[in-house]
Amino acid sequence: MPDRETKLKAGKFPVDVPLVRQLVAEQFPQWAGLLVRPVAQDGWDNWTFHLGDHMKVRLPSAEWYNEQTAKEAHWLPLLAPQLPIPVPVPLATGKPTADFPWPWSVYRWIDGEPVSRSIDKLALAGDVAGFLGALQLIDATDGPPAGEHNFLRGGHPVDAYGAEARRYIDTLGDRIDVEGAYAVLENAAQSRQPNPVWVHGDIAVGNLLTSDGRLSAVIDFGGAAVGDPSCDLVLAWVFLEGQSRALFRTAVPVDEPTWARAGAWALWKAAFQLANDQVVHPDENPPLDVIAAVIADHRSRT
Repeated sequence: MPDRETKLKAGKFPVDVPLVRQLVAEQFPQWAGLLVRPVAQDGWDNWTFHLGDHMKVRLPSAEWYNEQTAKEAHWLPLLAPQLPIPVPVPLATGKPTADFPWPWSVYRWIDGEPVSRSIDKLALAGDVAGFLGALQLIDATDGPPAGEHNFLRGGHPVDAYGAEARRYIDTLGDRIDVEGAYAVLENAAQSRQPNPVWVHGDIAVGNLLTSDGRLSAVIDFGGAAVGDPSCDLVLAWVFLEGQSRALFRTAVPVDEPTWARAGAWALWKAAFQLANDQVVHPDENPPLDVIAAVIADHRSRT
C-alpha cells in the first residue's frame, strides 16, 4: 500500500486529519466529536480515515477519481443486498468546499484483514469466484459503462491498452518471451463479450478482506462498471498460482474467450509495471512471473 509521502510526491491532493475533521464538523455536525485518524493501510485512488470506531471517511486523491463518489453512492445500495458477502455502502456524501474540491463519502467500517500470502489460496479462489458469479447475475440495466471514470475496466483489454501493451513488450525485449506475449494479445483480440455484466474493476489483494482465513468483504467499487468481466479475473495470475489458479478457472462462471481476454489484462498490467519500474504490492506475484504464467496458460489452451 502506498504511504502518504509517496502519494504526495505523485501529485495527489493533500489531505490530513485536520482537514477531515473540519469537513466532518462543517457538514455532519452529529459526528463532529468523533476521533479522526488515518487507516493503517491506505489506497492510491483515495485518502481514507477512521471516523470514530465504526465509520470511515473516504476522499478522492485526485480529480481522476472524483466521479467515483457519486457512482458508489448510487449503485452500492442497490448491489449490496444481492451479494453474498459485505460490501461498503455509503452512509453520507459530503460536498466540495473551498478546502476540498470534490465530493467525498462516509461509510460504515467493515472489519477484516487485506489478503496476504499466508492465506489459503484454494479457499480464496473459490470465495472470489462465488462473489464474481453473484455480481455478474445482478441486473446490469442502465449501469455505468466503462470509461475514464474507471480507466476502461470493463472494456475490451486490447481496445483499451493493446497498443500500450505492445510498446511495453517491445521495451522489455529479451527479458520476456516476446512472441508468446504477442500471441496472448492476438488471441484476446479475437473475441468480444456478448452480454455486458457488472464488474468490480479492481479485484486485487488490497480490496479483498478476510476473516478466519476466508473472504469476508470486497471493498473499493470505484472501478465498477457494466461490461466485459475479464478485468475481474486478473487475480488468477497476479496472486493465485498452481492449484488455486486452476480451481479459480473452474469455479468462475466465464467462457474460454473471456479467460483469454483476462490474460491480456494481466499481461498489460505486468508489462506496464516492469517497463515503468513500478513498485509492486509485496503480496503479489512478481511481474516477470505473471507474464510467464499468462503465456504458459495461453499455450496450454491453444
